Amino acid sequence: MSSIISSFQKLYRKCLSCPAQGDLGRRYECSVCGQEVIYCGNCFDDGKNKPTKKHKYYHPMKAIYNRATFDLYFCGEELINGEAPQSFKCAFCGEMGFGTEELQMHVLTKHSDHPDADDLMEIFKQMNKVKKGQDKSEPEEETDAPAKAENESTEIRCQEKSRGGLSYEVILAEPAPNVAVPKRPVTPGKNVSVEEIEQKLKAAEERRISLEAKKMAEISTKLAKVEEATRKKDEITNEFITQTKEQLETKMESVVEKREAIISDMKEKLKIHAQEIEKTRETLEQQKANEQKAIEEKLKIAQSLRDENIKKMLDRLKEHERRAELVRQNKAQTQDMDGQQNAIASSG
Repeated sequence: MSSIISSFQKLYRKCLSCPAQGDLGRRYECSVCGQEVIYCGNCFDDGKNKPTKKHKYYHPMKAIYNRATFDLYFCGEELINGEAPQSFKCAFCGEMGFGTEELQMHVLTKHSDHPDADDLMEIFKQMNKVKKGQDKSEPEEETDAPAKAENESTEIRCQEKSRGGLSYEVILAEPAPNVAVPKRPVTPGKNVSVEEIEQKLKAAEERRISLEAKKMAEISTKLAKVEEATRKKDEITNEFITQTKEQLETKMESVVEKREAIISDMKEKLKIHAQEIEKTRETLEQQKANEQKAIEEKLKIAQSLRDENIKKMLDRLKEHERRAELVRQNKAQTQDMDGQQNAIASSG
């Protein structure tokens, strides 16, 4: 554990675009400028890889992962010969998913006339030289591994070679100081007997069988882990489906109960409302009947009053006519009397 902590301290990094620092988990490092140009994964994804006087826009950026982030992204995928494919983006056209050799061929075939193509090809040549030098020095590093100090840990940067991959870094524990270096077998000379050859062949066959058995055991273990993981995943999925189904059924039952309660309440309210409407209708009809009766009574009274007034008026007219007749008779008598007097006077 102390070696891993010391390794993370050695891998202390700082992003050039944001305050992120320390173990960045996933970072992008310039293949030319090295650790002078480092961006965290988020800043690089957002296109914050800004060129400077030294750092050019076409410099290939390597993606580097620590072990925890690698397991998170690749789900425990194992290394192949200590390497993993690296994915680059073409700085001239923006096409992604190239390995080093593929990007080199892409630039040669499609961007050979670009003004920066020659500089980029020179960078590829330097990267290939460095890679070849690392390939040649790998056996020596394996031979010298037991002689390393106990407190040191190893950082392996694995380069990607196929399209669509990523690079990462793996932090290993301290090498065991007491591991013996395997010696190369002595080449048999001319004086080796047939029995010795048979024994060596038998031993080699036993070793081969042992290695095959070991590989088969490892494969069986991995298959068992995969089956166990699949089983757990199926259990979790089935449990999730069951719980979700139960929750949906409970929710549907609650919704149905609420809907029925609402419908029942609405029916009760409508029933009460209908009763109130019926009562109001009956009250209005009774009021209408009473008003109709009162109107009829008023009409009868008015009719009787009108008849009585007409009778009084007729009586008055008759009285008036009788008086007028008397006045006419009196006037006629007066005129007759005056005529007689005038005649007597004229005759005398």
